[in-house]
Amino acid sequence: MSKIKRPSCLSLILGVVVLFAAFSIWYKYTYSMDRVQAFEVNTPNLETKLLIATQGSDFKEAVLSKVIDHFKSRFIYIKVIDVHELAQEEIDEWKAICILHTWEIQKPPQVIADFFEQHPNIEHVAVLTTAADGQSKMENVDAITGASVMEEVDARAQKLIERTEAILTKSK
Repeated sequence: MSKIKRPSCLSLILGVVVLFAAFSIWYKYTYSMDRVQAFEVNTPNLETKLLIATQGSDFKEAVLSKVIDHFKSRFIYIKVIDVHELAQEEIDEWKAICILHTWEIQKPPQVIADFFEQHPNIEHVAVLTTAADGQSKMENVDAITGASVMEEVDARAQKLIERTEAILTKSK
């Protein structure tokens, strides 16, 4: 009778590490957000300036489109950037800042966490956080929350527009 060789402890650990690495790569590839190409709407010499920092996804692009459509006909300069470019912006130059980001592996993207850590009392920002559970958001950040459900684009865009309008009205 032949004996079946049992894997060594080292083989088991190595197998678990490989499976975890494969899962992490798959998860990042499947659920990570695309980068957004920066663009501007209207001329930068306008008095009222709106900065929108976002991540790329079908849902966020649909919300972004509705927000831009709402504000573009007014005398407002709009600059759209990827969230990774947020640290390069002088936040005091903007009457309002909109941030659209996703909740990734139980936390916000590091650039978003860093932004709010550097600007803990920022008052001219409106945030939309998307998460699978529809409720996750950063502590001490008054964010609109929801899952990235295309049927909810209009509702989430409207809430973001209302918050941004309130900031723009307040800062006049």
